Amino acid sequence: MNRTRFAPSPTGPLHLGHAFAALTAARLADPGQFLLRIEDIDQGRCRPEYEALIAEDLRWLGLDWPRPVMHQSQRLPAYQAALERLSALGLTYPCRCRRADIRAALSAPQEGAAPRIGPDGPVYPGTCRQRRMADAGTDDAIRLDAARALDQLGLDEIAFLDENVAPGRPHQLSAQDFIAGIGDVVLARRGMGTSYHLAVVVDDAAQDITLVTRGKDLLDSTWIHVVLQKLLELPTPRYHHHRLIRDEQGKRLAKRDDARALKLFRDEGVSAEQIRQSLGI
Repeated sequence: MNRTRFAPSPTGPLHLGHAFAALTAARLADPGQFLLRIEDIDQGRCRPEYEALIAEDLRWLGLDWPRPVMHQSQRLPAYQAALERLSALGLTYPCRCRRADIRAALSAPQEGAAPRIGPDGPVYPGTCRQRRMADAGTDDAIRLDAARALDQLGLDEIAFLDENVAPGRPHQLSAQDFIAGIGDVVLARRGMGTSYHLAVVVDDAAQDITLVTRGKDLLDSTWIHVVLQKLLELPTPRYHHHRLIRDEQGKRLAKRDDARALKLFRDEGVSAEQIRQSLGI
């Protein structure tokens, strides 16, 4: 059974890239197994009017989904429980570093090598790695000790099945490359109690998602999610990392691209079928 989900953040209007992602997830789902999830942990940026517009846009595209819809803002206890489990395994530490601190620590790389860039930006240099969870303050983020986590799992390779990127064979990354190229990711951001990586893993398991559809820009994040699934003893779904919708200059669409907002197309009389055809679906 293919059970999929579309999980937008209500921080702006949906655009053509979102339409492609939602339609792809719905197309690959079995009947009645396409879910909508609202990723609204960033309460400072999320707006109820954008959530209402998400539902309106998806209905216009001809999509439907079971109710009630899961909201991440209502699931903080589940994320806290997962974080506490990882902390009990000795795999987390509090981090007081700001972005400026990380940039400063990476400003003089060894032997002239450029800083490695991971899914969340420059790979964290480990400044706070020796701090204890008992010393964590309200202004700290919580990070995963990647090397310790992979050592505890006994993994030399991380692997998942992707029916689009690597059909018919596992997509693999060495533990060494994970540590060097991804590193100690944030599991709980300041003032949020969780992060995208932790929340999406917990929620996909809670909703019994069997096929995760997402853009290829999130491919490197999937390595993080597979590691967290193994640490939390959660199932690893199959994945389908699809192509991205780009503008005329080849740039990936973002929520600031209001000219391609679905609402504007709808208001101009463009039909959902025309949108589907333009996206090749």
